[in-house]
Amino acid sequence: MILDGRQDSSIAQAARVLAAGGLVAFPTETVYGLGADAGSDAAVAGIFAAKGRPSDHPLIVHVPDAAAASRFAASIPPVAQRLMDAFWPGPLTLILPRRPETGRAAAGGQDTIGLRCPAHPVAHALLLAAAGATPPVFGVAGPSANRFGRVSPTTAAHVAGEFGPELLVLDGGPTSVGIESAIVDCSRAVPVLLRPGTLTRAQIEAACGERVWLPEERAEAGPRASGTLASHYAPHARVRLMDARALQTALDVLGADAVAIAVYARSPLRTRTPHYRRMPDDAAETARQLFAVLREFDAAGVKLIWVETPPDAPEWDGVRDRLGRASAV
Repeated sequence: MILDGRQDSSIAQAARVLAAGGLVAFPTETVYGLGADAGSDAAVAGIFAAKGRPSDHPLIVHVPDAAAASRFAASIPPVAQRLMDAFWPGPLTLILPRRPETGRAAAGGQDTIGLRCPAHPVAHALLLAAAGATPPVFGVAGPSANRFGRVSPTTAAHVAGEFGPELLVLDGGPTSVGIESAIVDCSRAVPVLLRPGTLTRAQIEAACGERVWLPEERAEAGPRASGTLASHYAPHARVRLMDARALQTALDVLGADAVAIAVYARSPLRTRTPHYRRMPDDAAETARQLFAVLREFDAAGVKLIWVETPPDAPEWDGVRDRLGRASAV
């Protein structure tokens, strides 16, 4: 059931479902989330069951503001506070030490928890309404509203196509960012970027005032985080990344047989297929449309999707990450 997320009555209905332990899909600026009361392990179990997601794979908990983070976080290190001040509400998730009495299921059983304050007005309205419900819901666990490992949804219709009419979906229009948030682990001695997003590493470092490390640069094992499996965000069709020359050569070799292949590329191509979409030159615009394009190709029934490898520039890190995981076998 899709409801207009701009209507107060829709928000109130969704808040009641969450307070009763049910599931609600809602828009954020990144992708649509599949939400449940993060403080109820039983409610969170419904997310894992609906998605077919392993219960030890942690979820991100959405909170209405930075003050609400302390309901789930045992402490907020100074570096985390600086990042909250700079980027919340927005597309940044912080991994923090978890209060032992809450959020165990949402954290995948870990002693850390991922928290984010989304910028989308529908998500914000839902979080505030849920906090005022009876019983109150102080945080909403919300992984992407799709079957586990598949392409994240960026419209309400995408969600309904995954889960059918039984799920209440708040429609907030197409998402403006289009790929999931960056994730920074603030539970260790130094901040570590576990997943890139549209925020660049340099932007995050400027805000927190110190170096942000990558997982491979740290010897110790960090916490598990959402969306960091090697294979993820994958359409049903097989995705292959290649540079522009290799892509053009492969299309030339196939000739008329290339009609069965979908292509997403920035460079001009001599050979086109019926399933061709031009990748924008702008990283932010590519991120915004990426998952919708992959879903469009899947809906066309193609078996192969050939994608031109994005530029090796910091602003493209999030797009390269998602395409790399989508093409992993």
